[in-house]
Amino acid sequence: MKKRKRVGLGSLIVSISLAVMVGCANDDIDSGASDSEGAAGGDLVVDMQSDVVSLDVHGSNDTASSNVTSNIFETLVTQDENLDLQPGLAEEWEQVNDTEWEFTLREGVTFHDGTEFDAEAVKANLDRVLDADVSSPRAFLFEMINEVEIIDPHTIVLHTDYPFAPLAANLAHYGAAMMSPAAIEEDYQAMEEGADAGSYLNEHPVGTGYFTFDSWNTGQSIKLLKNEEYWGEPAKVDSVTFQVIPEGNTRIANLETEASHIANNISSSDLNRFENTDGLEVSQTEGVGMLYLGFNKQNDVLNDPLVRKAFSLAINRSEIVDGIFNGVGTEATSPLAPKVFGHDDSIISNEYDVEEAKSLLAEAGYEDGLEITLNTSDQRERQDISQYIQSALSEIGVDVSIEINEWGSFLDLTSQGESELFILSWSTVNGDADMGLYPLFHTDNQGAQGNRTFTSEEDLDELLEQARISKDEDERLALYNEIQTIVAEDSIIQPLIHEEFLVGLRSNVTGFWQSPTGVLVLRDVTIN
Repeated sequence: MKKRKRVGLGSLIVSISLAVMVGCANDDIDSGASDSEGAAGGDLVVDMQSDVVSLDVHGSNDTASSNVTSNIFETLVTQDENLDLQPGLAEEWEQVNDTEWEFTLREGVTFHDGTEFDAEAVKANLDRVLDADVSSPRAFLFEMINEVEIIDPHTIVLHTDYPFAPLAANLAHYGAAMMSPAAIEEDYQAMEEGADAGSYLNEHPVGTGYFTFDSWNTGQSIKLLKNEEYWGEPAKVDSVTFQVIPEGNTRIANLETEASHIANNISSSDLNRFENTDGLEVSQTEGVGMLYLGFNKQNDVLNDPLVRKAFSLAINRSEIVDGIFNGVGTEATSPLAPKVFGHDDSIISNEYDVEEAKSLLAEAGYEDGLEITLNTSDQRERQDISQYIQSALSEIGVDVSIEINEWGSFLDLTSQGESELFILSWSTVNGDADMGLYPLFHTDNQGAQGNRTFTSEEDLDELLEQARISKDEDERLALYNEIQTIVAEDSIIQPLIHEEFLVGLRSNVTGFWQSPTGVLVLRDVTIN
């Protein structure tokens, strides 16, 4: 049974500092109409802060894109609200031996263009995401796969180069969503004619999901239509319109005036506004992500661990959690959130110490201070964090200039190593430490794959590789403890907060829940 938490604002304000687990879908938590059965039909309007980067599931690695593509496409394996694995387009699977996994595919499923979903479709998708010419930022999730063997039309065996325990969990990632093999073929044809990889797929996203693609007005809106031929339980609404509304106050105003039904990325500072407005509610979900301060080690100043540690020690995480997020979320002392396998409470990551920070900066040769630039996206809390860091680092003689970038530009900037300091988040969407650490810190993943600090440490690489191939859970936990300790001691990043997701809703919206990965689940949503 799917679960979620619908929070009445009165109780939310009282208990706002508590970590909130996702509650059961039929728990009448706020005693309002939100949990009653709604009528099918209508156009569901969802306001998002950022536009998608790409509708080609291999061409992006961001939550904004996944919020849309997760409604168009489906994966072999899915996750419930606890990140437990559930059947998707694969009905069952088993690890045959250390390096072979067999998947039995669901029969009777077709893509939106009428193409049959079968073993050939799976092979086409996995081969493409691993194609060097495509250069997918999500390829790292599947790089251990060396062969997709077709046993029959509805059975495949995945062969891996080495034992890899989280493989099934990685296949639940949005980067493993199944696109129409006919559309993939069209995209390759376009590449042969000189187009970039994904050019065709980005304009013709064809999946098996409960919504089909209708239109995309870049920078403004995306519209999806109910898939009337869906193989499973169909969506309740007739269509979904995702509106790109960067400004948080405008997203809330749209809810108040009934111009929208759902507003993603609500700021905790706006909770009182919801408390005082009839007809509005907030959904709150504990996430598996981390918001962090990144240090580009290609920069001569930030390549010095003394400087990175000094910057980290100057930051008081509790002031960020309480002052900016109003207590919604928990201080992050490592990259792994509490719900993630491998999270270790024993990790201590650069506790606030201004005097030690000054001493380290002087030892690094900057006793007279220095100047540096901090890049961030246009999200409100991240701008607030940037201003806090600017103030905090000024206490140790560092002059920080803040540059605010549109989301897509910010991703390009950081992936190309053109930033110095930056505020970014990372979500461990498969619930396993491998995804929370390997993409962020392994040399092979520098850039868009996740390692935007451009870390390259041979010892760290070896530990990350050993942890992902180990079959012993205790050994993996010990290795992840060592890895997180290195990340903290070397100040590769400074973890700030494990956020909780806040989504604003009209009270007449029912059936909504949000994954711990941050993705909005819309199939069962109705509008009373």
